Amino acid sequence: MQKENVNIYTELTPEILRLSGFAAENGKIDPSLYQQYDVKRGLRDINGKGVLAGLTAISEVVSSKQVNGVSVPCDGELYYRGIRIEDLVSGCVREHRFGFEETVYLLLFGKLPDAEQLKLFTDQLAFYRSLPTNFVRDIILKAPTADMMNTLARSVLTLFAYDEKSNDISLPNVLRQCIQLIALFPVFSVYGYQSYNHYERGGSLFIHMPDPKLSTAENILHMLRPDSAYTALEATILDVALILHAEHGGGNNSTFTTRVVTSSGTDTYSAIAAAIASLKGPRHGGANIKVMQMFDDMKRTVKDWKDEDEVRAYLKALLHKEAFDRAGLIYGMGHAVYSISDPRAKILGGFVKSLSVEKGREDEYALYSAVERLAPEVIAEERKIYKGVSANVDFYSGFVYSMLDLPTELYTPLFAISRIAGWSAHRLEELIGNGKIIRPAYQSVAQHQPYIPLDQR
Repeated sequence: MQKENVNIYTELTPEILRLSGFAAENGKIDPSLYQQYDVKRGLRDINGKGVLAGLTAISEVVSSKQVNGVSVPCDGELYYRGIRIEDLVSGCVREHRFGFEETVYLLLFGKLPDAEQLKLFTDQLAFYRSLPTNFVRDIILKAPTADMMNTLARSVLTLFAYDEKSNDISLPNVLRQCIQLIALFPVFSVYGYQSYNHYERGGSLFIHMPDPKLSTAENILHMLRPDSAYTALEATILDVALILHAEHGGGNNSTFTTRVVTSSGTDTYSAIAAAIASLKGPRHGGANIKVMQMFDDMKRTVKDWKDEDEVRAYLKALLHKEAFDRAGLIYGMGHAVYSISDPRAKILGGFVKSLSVEKGREDEYALYSAVERLAPEVIAEERKIYKGVSANVDFYSGFVYSMLDLPTELYTPLFAISRIAGWSAHRLEELIGNGKIIRPAYQSVAQHQPYIPLDQR
């Protein structure tokens, strides 16, 4: 019989605690067995190189090159449909226009749009950037939560019920669904935050309708801020951040999730919700929040930010599990694929200085620069490493979002707002390829044993 005043959704009963210990005891795998069976944990080898699981024409991540038949680490390169990410960003910035929309077009259709094609495509995004009647009231405002990724996933899954062709996985219908989700992700995310900020934190409630004349980056700032005001530099840098996060090869966890779930033949909403669940994990989409929290602790602990010896000592304390969260990590440093450099970090870092000047936060920028330079040296001194270590895109993205006055609750949703472009492209590619259901193998290491009748146990 249930006890009074007990919440069955959160209560950890003594029996649950006992059973969890039993599960942990019987769920352990001897780590040496992975080497014995040549199992690459995380589907990566000791150097971080991923196990080849498929083919894609959407993007390419380069971290090494062949020199005299030997693989040698190189400066990281990222290509969207064969176009260098540096060229894509600089082309838009040089022409003083926003580039996320044409990046989405490029990823979905394989070629850069001309002016007319881009106009037609942005018109499609504007057309689909509207929610069903009362969706905001009935779905977003009635269940506020601090976890915006949960809000985003719930909104996506609920949209299934409003789609009369929800289970239709024909190419035209899936493309329509993907474009609609690309258009709506900023709306879901910002409105979800506004609901939480009002109902859970007591702030004012602002629901600004998206403006069809604005870019995705501009609409995010327009819908988020009470006065809808933003500077040209703010919108430009947010647009660049969206471009940089839009795609990163088929092997990253959330994109691979998209392809795995898509290969089963399921609907678009379920596949994208699964990708959101993957991105929500702190090992994937939540890393920039960890970077921000680490720097907040660093700024409190290090008395003189310009004293490199003091900064170096703090970094060593991090590695020795004596500072911040005592995890032994310097967040924002290192990447599963890149070694010498992450091209996205280099591009974003180039815009950070100008934004720090506009926001009066040059001292913080100088601290970030010092850590970016010193951390690889400290890691090399303290740890045995198999490849180079450099700043990844998360190192600067959280600082950029902070200077844009974006709430931390939206940091990971911003990643999703961008990455839905890549997810959509990979879902389409998986469906067009009509491949087999993705089903890798696991080696069983369990000992065979006889069944024992209940009265004999």
